[in-house]
Amino acid sequence: MPKSTTQFVCNECGYVSPKWLGRCPDCGKFNTLTEEAVAPAAPGRKSAFHAPSSRPLPLSQVKYERYERTSSGIGELDVVLGGGIVRGSLVLVGGDPGVGKSTLLTQVSAHLANEHKVLYLSAEESCSQVKLRCERLGLNSDNLLLLNETCIDDAEAAFGEAEYVVVDSIQAVYTEALSSSAGSVGQVRECASKLMRIAKSKGITFFIVGHVTKEGTLAGPKVLEHIMDAVLYFEGERTENFKILRAVKNRFGSVQEVGVFEMTGEGIYGISDYSDLFLSDTRGVAAGAVVTPSETGNRCMMVEIQTLMCKTAYGLPRRMALGVDFNRLAVLIAVLEKRCGLPLGTQDVYLNAMGGMKLNEPSADLAVCAALASAEKMIPVEKYTAVFGEVGLTGEVRGVNFADKRVNECLKMGFKRVILPAKNLKACEKFKGKIELVPVSYVSQMIKTLFPKE
Repeated sequence: MPKSTTQFVCNECGYVSPKWLGRCPDCGKFNTLTEEAVAPAAPGRKSAFHAPSSRPLPLSQVKYERYERTSSGIGELDVVLGGGIVRGSLVLVGGDPGVGKSTLLTQVSAHLANEHKVLYLSAEESCSQVKLRCERLGLNSDNLLLLNETCIDDAEAAFGEAEYVVVDSIQAVYTEALSSSAGSVGQVRECASKLMRIAKSKGITFFIVGHVTKEGTLAGPKVLEHIMDAVLYFEGERTENFKILRAVKNRFGSVQEVGVFEMTGEGIYGISDYSDLFLSDTRGVAAGAVVTPSETGNRCMMVEIQTLMCKTAYGLPRRMALGVDFNRLAVLIAVLEKRCGLPLGTQDVYLNAMGGMKLNEPSADLAVCAALASAEKMIPVEKYTAVFGEVGLTGEVRGVNFADKRVNECLKMGFKRVILPAKNLKACEKFKGKIELVPVSYVSQMIKTLFPKE
């Protein structure tokens, strides 16, 4: 009879080594390799390659499967998921401790329990603690089943009684097939794979809570994210009432969707009118603040970009960016210094996108340049002026996608002037007479438009 052996697995990246190492060769982290037992293969078990369970089909013979969506009761969550909850899917919700993951899923469970059987598997809290949270939120339903269990094998029998299951959390449950402790790489991988097989075979929808590391990424191996159908990040400080739910993976919708929530004593509520959340009251008064329309999924948000400059006390100036890629900021500073003659080489530059928004699209380049120019000249940009466009290394302003949608959002928010790429002017001619459109082809033209006296 073969004996079971052990292996060492990295908790950060999942690297497997036959012996212990102080430093992981793959990710370079120290003291992350933990010992796990490797169970021997069952006797007489045949390989899947020798006995295929299915045969390949031509594309024309594959039947189309219609995915039904169910509302979660929270409109912002439905938007992030792509229109609702897909039956038989696995949704992973990650975030910092105390950000509101359990509260959000408790509200979703109570809403779904009005018409469906819902099981809330709490591995970190007792059933009485979950009930106290439900009473605080004003939730009550007999279809909401509570279970306090850490062994996924013992809880599998209860899964068959529910249509929706919440697992809180994946790092707190374990399977008896492995001898390692709960939360290890092997346990997380095996438990997630088991939940995936149950979801696809029985059509049960799983909401899985995941912890995050100190770097803000999901704890556990990357295979955890690969197994999931949707991966959501819940972001926000504990001292702030407003939270942002961001989709980083979604097989049934867009990965650019963002949901805005407000945390109150009665629960978490989605905010549909978020126009003032990402705009400050000092806009148009203080220098270095510019508004840009950002396209996130199927919606357009007005986001304010703020910059601050001060003379550096050292030989090497400091650059810091929040919400905008640091390398992109360095490129735009070089363009302004070389193509527009702005003396930024001796200035410390700090940049921030309001409200914790992340501007990953290149359409924010021109707004960043406008904010930097405003901060350097100490002249504020007019309050009802919006700027968008992509900037190249030669200083030209390139066209961007959804220009008409961006201008329409500026019009709805009461803006009077929009500085946009000249290549997008034709697509926005229908807004002439309603809002002032200022096309520019180079960054220097944009600066002359905003600061004509200079």
